[in-house]
Amino acid sequence: MVQAKIIPNIAQLTAEAIDLLKNLIGTPSFSKEEDKTADLIDNYLKSKGIKTYRQLNNVWAFSTNFDNNKPTVMLNSHHDTVKPNKSYTLDPFIPTEIDGKLYGLGSNDAGGALVSLIATFLYYNAIEEKPFNLLIAATAEEEISGRNGVELVLPNFGKIDLAIVGEPTQMHLAVAEKGLMVVDCTVKGKAGHAARNEGENAIYKALKDIDWFRNYRFSKISEMLGEVKMTVTIINAGSQHNVVPDICSFTVDIRPTDVYKNAEILEIIKQNVNCEVQERSIRLNASSIPIAHPIVQQGIRLGRNYYASPTTSDQALMPFDSIKIGPGDSARSHTADEYIFLEEVREGILLYIKLLEGLKL
Repeated sequence: MVQAKIIPNIAQLTAEAIDLLKNLIGTPSFSKEEDKTADLIDNYLKSKGIKTYRQLNNVWAFSTNFDNNKPTVMLNSHHDTVKPNKSYTLDPFIPTEIDGKLYGLGSNDAGGALVSLIATFLYYNAIEEKPFNLLIAATAEEEISGRNGVELVLPNFGKIDLAIVGEPTQMHLAVAEKGLMVVDCTVKGKAGHAARNEGENAIYKALKDIDWFRNYRFSKISEMLGEVKMTVTIINAGSQHNVVPDICSFTVDIRPTDVYKNAEILEIIKQNVNCEVQERSIRLNASSIPIAHPIVQQGIRLGRNYYASPTTSDQALMPFDSIKIGPGDSARSHTADEYIFLEEVREGILLYIKLLEGLKL
């Protein structure tokens, strides 16, 4: 007779999740350098009897009794971090508990969400019969939108019906998220002596296009995300005070909404400006999920609010329904002495479990 699996309780899951989080904090994992935290996650899952897969610094596992006739829910978060800023007063790599808070780099963004999702995966993996398959994916390079993170490994996963993306949202539901596109613009003039009426000033020529980026309004407005936002953030021109500059280059930060694809926005830009426009990437599209979707309705029943997120995550690379939710607070991300409340981890595990409870896709 096969012995039934014992479903772990919330207290046990929380204690183990916090221990794993402390180990992750104590292991530097800057983007592209996450191999040691990938080892930690891989070994932890294996210690639970889970068969794991790995590609570069991405680790994933499928729930047992995987059934291709059932929908698949991916639980995803990242284990890379930004570099600590110089204002830290605590060692960013020493997990420190003070007054119910756990301090350390990556504790809030997004270690708390990651370990809570791993705990949720373990909870449901012990349940033999469930209406969906689960996939846990701890991925790399999210902080730099790198190509060797979730984008690299998605082809290994098969059909995904829903993704829960773990980021600090105070366990509220981010049902829409702006995308990101960056374009570099170049305006060419003609060099000349500034004291004489010579040359063609590239800065002056650029002003018209810069003004267009500042004032243009796209015709379609997203119900959740509002308007597409374009901001000129960098400008470079000139070599010395008495030379009319022949080249002016500037960079534009663009935050697309779910009513435009990045390629559409790029085409509109090229039709309206005279400068040369070179996009860095059009990969990071905006995303949204209908309020009527079962996962959103489940969250609402649990008393969670829903909102549109101004920040970009790995959702931008997912061509299927996804929702962003996790313990912690986005306002703490990338700040000095980053922390997460220990209670937030417990609440995160509990709410993730309830969010999936009886979910029908």
